[in-house]
Amino acid sequence: MTGLWQRARLVERRPETATAVTLVFRPENWPGHLAGQHADIRLTADDGYTAVRSYSMAAPVRDGLVEFTVQRVNDGEVSTYLCDDLPVGADVELKGPIGGWFIWRETETRPVLLVAGGSGIVPLQAMIRQRRESGSDVPFRLIYSVRTPADIIYRDELGDAADGVETTILYTRTTPAGSGRPPARISLADLKEHGWTPGFDPACFICGPTGFVETAARALVAMGHDSHRIKTERFG
Repeated sequence: MTGLWQRARLVERRPETATAVTLVFRPENWPGHLAGQHADIRLTADDGYTAVRSYSMAAPVRDGLVEFTVQRVNDGEVSTYLCDDLPVGADVELKGPIGGWFIWRETETRPVLLVAGGSGIVPLQAMIRQRRESGSDVPFRLIYSVRTPADIIYRDELGDAADGVETTILYTRTTPAGSGRPPARISLADLKEHGWTPGFDPACFICGPTGFVETAARALVAMGHDSHRIKTERFG
């Protein structure tokens, strides 16, 4: 159920990278959401001009709070304002949750493969956090492609052994010292090495820029994964 527009107050800002920030809002009456869903954020200027953008929720609801992680887009009027200018204590309007297909429920038992490109990590991190908070022991594997080490969102959480999530980070521009893989875009070989084989019949979630999503989805199908188990969400 999408619901109606409701006012939400910004109560916390957390920088994630030089270009991404997590925004924590307290809505008036949030109905709850599932990991992988998104919501619309509406901004209204003093002159009445409005702008609406959709953003994925970054975590389960906690104490009535809703989190979004926003990546600043060059010349993006909404993302730039949210990342740089919206002060704690300010109000926006939210409508959601939206989406019932690109979701993971804690009652599911199938192994999960998460494939993220850039800020496409956001809804997938919501799934990881939901898994952790629910106490689920479903096997998760995350393959996360970023340009450079400085572009890793949720750096302090990824790879936490306590999570039980096998995490692989790939770099497309610059690699950290000691990396055995040269910088390159995600490939069939990466998915074969770090993902699940088709025999495990995993649920696959891919999120990122359109080209990234199409490449990863084609590679999984080429590996023999059931296309009905591959769910995608793209932007750009």
